[in-house]
Amino acid sequence: MNRKQLIVIGIVALVLCGIGVLLSRNRANSYEQARRGPDTRLLGEFPVNDVAQVALREGTNQVTLVQGETWTVRERHDYPANSQQVIEFVRKLWDLRAAQSQKVGESQLGRLQLEDPEKGGTNSAMLVELKDKEGKVLRSVRLGKESMRGGDTGDPFGGGGWPNGRWIYLPDQPGTAYLVSETFMSIEAQPERWLNKDFVRVEKARSIQVDFPVETNSWKLTRESETGTWQLADAKEGEELDTTKSASVTTAFNWPSFNDVLPGDALGETNEATVRLETFDNFTYTVQIGGKTNNDYLVQVAVAAQLARERTPGADEKPEDKERLDKEFETQREKLEEKLKKESAFGKWTYIVPSYVVDPLLKPRSELLAEKKEEPEPAEEGSAETTDAGTDSVSTAATADGPVFDPGLPSSDFGD
Repeated sequence: MNRKQLIVIGIVALVLCGIGVLLSRNRANSYEQARRGPDTRLLGEFPVNDVAQVALREGTNQVTLVQGETWTVRERHDYPANSQQVIEFVRKLWDLRAAQSQKVGESQLGRLQLEDPEKGGTNSAMLVELKDKEGKVLRSVRLGKESMRGGDTGDPFGGGGWPNGRWIYLPDQPGTAYLVSETFMSIEAQPERWLNKDFVRVEKARSIQVDFPVETNSWKLTRESETGTWQLADAKEGEELDTTKSASVTTAFNWPSFNDVLPGDALGETNEATVRLETFDNFTYTVQIGGKTNNDYLVQVAVAAQLARERTPGADEKPEDKERLDKEFETQREKLEEKLKKESAFGKWTYIVPSYVVDPLLKPRSELLAEKKEEPEPAEEGSAETTDAGTDSVSTAATADGPVFDPGLPSSDFGD
């Protein structure tokens, strides 16, 4: 190896050494330990009990959660929110701790998806603002990119595998991004994702009636007891209910669901059918089914009930049973009154209900009936069907060409 080659090798070694030192320093700066200790809340000590509004904004999507008697969703006409979900989210924000911090300039925020949402870029963060009842911002935080584990890249800005945290940014403390252990995977700035999805529940149905614009398609099913067999009311001659076909009908509104809500007058004049369900607890549900869009129907629900105020004692009721039975009646009455109060409030809105809930109720009358068995037509006298089955063999008869022999006879009887 000559002197020139040694010089080249030396220069390369020095360059590589310099690059290594530079990378080491950059990594040390990038992964500096969080300035806040693990026992310090990242958002500081703010009055969490004063939080009365939670505003989320991401791109063109936004949702405002407002606390009154309960939490509601402003963008959904003050429909009740999932209060437990809201409270849990606020609690997690209040209790955030920094697992790691990263010095970032404005140009680096996009790599962590922490840019100001006001810019409207693809790398914008989700902005969360916690406000008091007057609308004053108590704390704001940007939720950025998820941190991934399992990719073995060693890059805080990328990686693969599964999420193990999320980068956040505090607008009032610029210059530093924080990695927290919460992923907030279920948090979206979509109003429908925050709705309380509890809905009416028809229990112990006694009758189900569906009226269509075409009267001949209408029908009504009834039963005598909670465990009784469903029957077709006012069945015409030859009509018989097919219980296999009606099974999905009688359970359609036991646990219905909805995807979103609209104002109460959104149903319009379109009316696919009117459904009336009555229960053994004397609840009546009137369901107006409007037009269908994609795989959803517009639905309105009105709930009423005739609840007994007093219990009627049994004919053979013993005095020692009266107190127990009165107490059971009172407990059940209070439960039903609470159910009525909750479910009657659903009448203020129109619901976007998936088709799999509604379609079973929209079966026309003919689709609920058992198929008629066709009676075989009587055979004409003298036809092949009336011929004696015992005369399968060909009998001997005279023809123009000579006698016809029965093939069942032994060949020796045929002669030469």
